[in-house]
Amino acid sequence: MAGFHQRRSHIKMSRCCAVAVLVLVLAGGWRPCGADVGDFAPCLQFFYKSWPPKGLSGTPICQHYENQYRYATLYSRPRRSPWFSGYLYAVPAGKRPTASWKFEPQLAYPGADGNMIPFPPGPLDQNVVESQAVEPDYINSTFSRGHLNPSLHHHSREDRYATFTLTNVVPQKAGSNDGPWELLEQNVNNALEAYCLGEAYIVTGIIPYQSDDRWLKNHRVALPEYMWSAYCCSRFNSSLPEELKDAFPTFAAVGRNDRNSTEEIVPVDQTAKKQFRGYDVRRMPLETLELYLKERFNTVVNVFYEQCSGSN
Repeated sequence: MAGFHQRRSHIKMSRCCAVAVLVLVLAGGWRPCGADVGDFAPCLQFFYKSWPPKGLSGTPICQHYENQYRYATLYSRPRRSPWFSGYLYAVPAGKRPTASWKFEPQLAYPGADGNMIPFPPGPLDQNVVESQAVEPDYINSTFSRGHLNPSLHHHSREDRYATFTLTNVVPQKAGSNDGPWELLEQNVNNALEAYCLGEAYIVTGIIPYQSDDRWLKNHRVALPEYMWSAYCCSRFNSSLPEELKDAFPTFAAVGRNDRNSTEEIVPVDQTAKKQFRGYDVRRMPLETLELYLKERFNTVVNVFYEQCSGSN
């Protein structure tokens, strides 16, 4: 009986691939049917020298929207949240798009189409609920949906819309998301737009709590204690202002997501506005970030190939 069901599943997937190939051929393009979950091979272009960060384990997702790869994410199934997202920076255009939250169908059904899908109205498919975060996880919680890959760092409408998937967000306190972390994203945008002459590769991720994991209200989605971000721009304008001389070719930062965390990694500015106090962001060299990641993950973590040496 199991073999019968497997044959039916295989026939169904083969028919799906055949239809998809026919449609793409008629449209003048073609993409082989295959998994967008489980392997970074189809989307290595979003990493410097086609080299994803090393040292962290999880489920690779090549984020696929409207039949194109948009960026890459390393996802934690047990935590139902990402470890990091890697993407290519582009000068933004237009207003921030209205959120239309999506999910990754291949986390629930490996044979599904690779395009991320908006959450439908009504009851949720149980396989989707079990495989990843869903909108009710965040509703009536004390956390916002914090993008790792923000829409601000993209130019096209499609690339910006593609950032609104729950596989690209983590529970983030509003005091961070609407304050120091938002300012960091704007400062990175300003620096790269003004001085990066080649490709800029950005990786943004999280640091978990040291001992016991902490969770959203329903114990389904794990909370990060810190968020981190780093970029690599190996070809840049050498006429940098003084405040950016240490921001090229690499830049890194860590932000607090718990105002009660200790201050060893990121100190607290006691003069900050009350709603943002305790959610500070600290700039640091890439090497320092990697040391903190090594300490927390108990393994060597390398964000960029040879720490972003060489030319694009």
